Amino acid sequence: MEYFKTVLIMLGSLISGIFADKSDFNTIPDAGAAKGSLYEFRMVPLEGGKPVDLSVYKGKKVVLLNTASKCGFTKQYADWEAFFEKHGDKVVVLGFPANNFGGQEPGTNEEIAEFCQKNYGVSFPMFEKIEVVGENQHPLYKWLSTKSLNGWNDKAPTWNFCKYVVDEKGNLTHFFASKIKPDDKEFLEAVGL
Repeated sequence: MEYFKTVLIMLGSLISGIFADKSDFNTIPDAGAAKGSLYEFRMVPLEGGKPVDLSVYKGKKVVLLNTASKCGFTKQYADWEAFFEKHGDKVVVLGFPANNFGGQEPGTNEEIAEFCQKNYGVSFPMFEKIEVVGENQHPLYKWLSTKSLNGWNDKAPTWNFCKYVVDEKGNLTHFFASKIKPDDKEFLEAVGL
């Protein structure tokens, strides 16, 4: 019975993530209610080493992606890499591998780094594997998906490659579902391009 419940939960998550309408996005009504900002977080790079203080991205818009190597959306790595190469001076892309949806990111940090470099030439910052939903949700993703913390949004990732946009002051401004790509009109408007 417990197995059946787990399968139903995963199936529901899969369906909502895959078939989410491309227009499935939220925008900020009022940033004044936020408690904290992106700049309060420190994340460990995928290759290891000293944690990166996310305040280094002050003055730029930031796109945060929860990524996976064995997903139907994995090819988006190429889209986001091209976007970063073209617009990285104004908009930074940050990747956060997670194994929360369908077990589609089973690798170690080292394996993920090798996969991203070998297959997509990823040069945008990638951080160590975390949990983006659930009981062990990383504090960064808790902030991104908790209205009482970020001031307006309560949408957690529904699948791999969901996007959060943060403005130049560290405030969360938009949430986009997995299907949204960097050349979609609503995304480009969200980042001011």
